[in-house]
Amino acid sequence: MEKAGPTEESTKPVYELDEKDRAILRLLQENGKITVREIAGLVHLSTTPVHERIKRMEDSGVIKQYAALVDQSRVKKGLMIICYVSLKEHNKKSGARFIKTIHELQEVTECYNISGEFDFMLKVVVENMDEYYNFHVNKLGQLENIGQLQSTFVMGVIKETHQLVY
Repeated sequence: MEKAGPTEESTKPVYELDEKDRAILRLLQENGKITVREIAGLVHLSTTPVHERIKRMEDSGVIKQYAALVDQSRVKKGLMIICYVSLKEHNKKSGARFIKTIHELQEVTECYNISGEFDFMLKVVVENMDEYYNFHVNKLGQLENIGQLQSTFVMGVIKETHQLVY
């Protein structure tokens, strides 16, 4: 796919983490509901510096958001599909249209621009095969500029984490 140059993500300055920042991030990734007081006790700082460090990491974009991880099967979303997509045209305008549409599709929980035979890899989560068929045929398949689609059905999750190691 044609690129417009460095992405906004790639031009952001790198935030230098010290050991205390790393420890705080490890704790927050393990438990997003941990209190500043609990973190302070575990990293051997008072609450004010811990709060200031967290605020700095939030403001700088190191901490992007806080979220609850949901067990998909417990909320009737037990079918996960990795869907590979290639576009017919590879230009900024058609790529941007595809990306905008992907953001609107609730079934797509993750989307990656990849290299190789396909342009994008989507993680799609739905209730069952009928719901995926509807998504594939009536939503994804109806998008203009779709060249090729390939679906791989996830049979089991071996490892799933959002934690980065420091």
